[in-house]
Amino acid sequence: MSDNNTVIGFDYGEKRIGVAVGQTITGTASALTTIHTRKGRPDWELISSLIEQWQPGLFVVGIPRHADGSAHAITHAAERFIRQLEVRYRLPVSTIDERLSSHEAGRLLKNTNAGRARAAIDPVAAKLILESWFEQQDR
Repeated sequence: MSDNNTVIGFDYGEKRIGVAVGQTITGTASALTTIHTRKGRPDWELISSLIEQWQPGLFVVGIPRHADGSAHAITHAAERFIRQLEVRYRLPVSTIDERLSSHEAGRLLKNTNAGRARAAIDPVAAKLILESWFEQQDR
């Protein structure tokens, strides 16, 4: 990893990608935004803009898996997204099992307005992915 302590986390989905930013020094993360995809293609302009703004030294991407650990239908698409990040931005990408991150994000947001909660689930899931990754780094 570079000297930059900023990390951008992604909760990859075929329709939406949640984005969060975190700091390795504090091990904290904040939900940023949701990137909508078109025909399965991420909005690379928006991703580039976020990278320009935050100047991360690393990406963390959640890999979706079934409860038994087997590949999910979207696992291969997430792996393709990871390869594209590596090629486009020449930054290291770390992955983490993200089983249940969207479910947990929904649980955390259950007391908010339903429309706002749906819009917030993806970036909150990305935040949870980053926080889990930070916890693994501390072990």
